[in-house]
Amino acid sequence: MSITPTARSGRDTSDTPAAPSGPDHGPSLLAVLDAVDRVPGAAALRARSYELLGVAPGVRLLDVGCGGGLAVTEAGALGAFAAGVDRDEEMIAAARRRHPGRAFAVADATALPHEDGAWDAYRADKVLHELPDPGAALAEARRVLAPGGRAVFIGQDWDTCVLDAEDGALTRTIVHARADLVAGPRVARRFRGLLLDHGFVEVTVEVSTAVLTDARLLPLATGLAEAAARTGTVTPEQAAAWTADQAARAAADRFFLAIPVFTASGTRAP
Repeated sequence: MSITPTARSGRDTSDTPAAPSGPDHGPSLLAVLDAVDRVPGAAALRARSYELLGVAPGVRLLDVGCGGGLAVTEAGALGAFAAGVDRDEEMIAAARRRHPGRAFAVADATALPHEDGAWDAYRADKVLHELPDPGAALAEARRVLAPGGRAVFIGQDWDTCVLDAEDGALTRTIVHARADLVAGPRVARRFRGLLLDHGFVEVTVEVSTAVLTDARLLPLATGLAEAAARTGTVTPEQAAAWTADQAARAAADRFFLAIPVFTASGTRAP
């Protein structure tokens, strides 16, 4: 898997203020997050988020939906005072074990236990798609940021997974069926609008593409078919045939899954 920059939007220069999770997290999700953090390009994507946030010595950064706490430690190594929150107690317990001495707390993205203007930088990676009301998280982000503070949101658009498959129509059905199980499958395409709607300026959006070709990642594809079959969107026979096609591709080193990942940033207006 690689994550490759492919496009970037222009900067919104208007001076007028325009206008995080799903199923409970558990050890299996932590393992998935660990795997994602290790793929080629993931570290560069995290580093880009710190750059967009202006992370430097003395900057106060809050990582919302911090998972195992990797970003908190990386930002801290750059000199920031970094803290992480996650609504899942097991995630916070893991973060505290892995990164002793760092600040972690259990909290929801829509109800942060911080005073107004307490932070200079706010980061939320793979969070908004899990929320039934992402606007509530944006409102909290604006509240806890000091004027001039920076926010970054990172996430995939679940409707735009690209797979090489024999049956294109069935593939689209499977991808969309899996997307519909997510609270906000298309929220990443709304990042820019949400930032503008909640009083952020200097809003930009960048997109990178995660390209997966390793046969060991086949379960990511077959899981889509299993989910679609569970919902009754496709028959068990259709799911089995589609899965067999993907397995054959993986065995022949022809597996291909690409996922666009969007990174949006903005500045809190006064």
